[in-house]
Amino acid sequence: MVFSSSVFLFLFLPVVFVLYFISPRKFKNTVLLGASLFFYAWGEPKFVLLMLVSILINYIFGLIVDLNRENKSKAKMIIGLMVVSNLLLLGFFKYANFLVDNINYLFNISISIPDIPLPIGISFFTFQAMSYVIDVYRKDGKVQKNPLNLALYISLFPQLIAGPIVRYQTVADQITKRISNFERISYGVKRFIIGLGKKVLIANNCGYVADQIFNMQPSEMSAGVAWIGIIAYTLQIYFDFSGYSDMAIGLGKILGFDFLENFNFPYFSRSISEFWRRWHISLGSWFRDYVYIPLGGNRAGRFNTYRNLFIVWLATGIWHGASWTFIAWGLYYGVFIMLEKAFLGKVLKQLPKFIQHIYTLLIVIIGWVFFRSETFSYAFSYIQVMFAFNGKGLWDSQAVFYTSQHGIILLIGIIGSMPVLKAIAQWINAKSIESKAVYIVGKQFSMNVYVLGVFFLSLVYLISSTFNPFIYFRF
Repeated sequence: MVFSSSVFLFLFLPVVFVLYFISPRKFKNTVLLGASLFFYAWGEPKFVLLMLVSILINYIFGLIVDLNRENKSKAKMIIGLMVVSNLLLLGFFKYANFLVDNINYLFNISISIPDIPLPIGISFFTFQAMSYVIDVYRKDGKVQKNPLNLALYISLFPQLIAGPIVRYQTVADQITKRISNFERISYGVKRFIIGLGKKVLIANNCGYVADQIFNMQPSEMSAGVAWIGIIAYTLQIYFDFSGYSDMAIGLGKILGFDFLENFNFPYFSRSISEFWRRWHISLGSWFRDYVYIPLGGNRAGRFNTYRNLFIVWLATGIWHGASWTFIAWGLYYGVFIMLEKAFLGKVLKQLPKFIQHIYTLLIVIIGWVFFRSETFSYAFSYIQVMFAFNGKGLWDSQAVFYTSQHGIILLIGIIGSMPVLKAIAQWINAKSIESKAVYIVGKQFSMNVYVLGVFFLSLVYLISSTFNPFIYFRF
């Protein structure tokens, strides 16, 4: 079940909200847990058992590490076993087929195993479960002795499938005590609708263009078509994923949970390091706090700093999927971040700001080619076309067709990916303090009309369009 489906919007969500808000406080967690398990079971019921096994394993590890926390060596051994257990579970379902295929290729043998289906959202709930045990070990959160409360934290449906990755320390107190009032619910509803509009109105339309072009052979494209395709995908993945995060944050707010932001206009960055402080913030901070810093961070000399960065970005690529293109994509970013730490960052600061923006966007867009492509050969061929090395020229009738048919939505996406509307909203907020008319017309009326308009258009599109799942569901 996905947020942008009529079943979720008009059946699941209303029923859950009614049951949740009429239930006494002591039963609210039970209602949410039942709803979350049903939500996850909608697509493939058998994988609920896998998630429950993950919850049970980490519940036990949390209790054990809490009992042995004063014995540092023993606690570290328990943490090590916890990490291995979780990674083995994740690795079996996500990487077993990939590993066997590569062993067969390297050694020219034919080991055969059944195709292992990928449980949806397994990377997200596994990382959340690991953060719980680590936070208990670090005393960043109290051990959860009620297994149902821990199950709710790991399975909570707003962020279960595609994040943001919610740290246990962020919501530990809210699991047992949280506030739902009109102001929070109103904000949550608006935030959910904005996310729905991002997904349905922009991401889906950009995705249609990207799919059309990436289904072509690079030899058939002009440079213009290749750029249209990758710009469409660049916008699709941003609005798809940030839209989901907006909806998750909004739903969490309605239910009394405060999830941290996951995106902050990443395409407005002026370096690759800044881009990754703005893109998928929950994953970047997870790797920083649970991998990079424990490895030593940048405290043990230049060589160890680069080694730690290599490990983190290798892990980032692997986390995204069982494919060499994902691994290369992760290391690709690692190389640029190392270069920026070494000398490139200082050079960039001496350049005009628009050059810094162009540099960042170019690196990110090329990176998305690898992320989107199934093979290296396709990715390299596509990049060659982007820079007109295939002899097809810069522009052709296909490029004219795509710009004439889809240029408006691409332009809206480009503007929406920049903090233009945010700046306008901030200006209105500032003026509304001085003027009651601006407060009523500019802040209250216009915002509500805008949100209602987005909701109405999203519903119209949902009714008339085919289904398009979220990109990050497969991670």
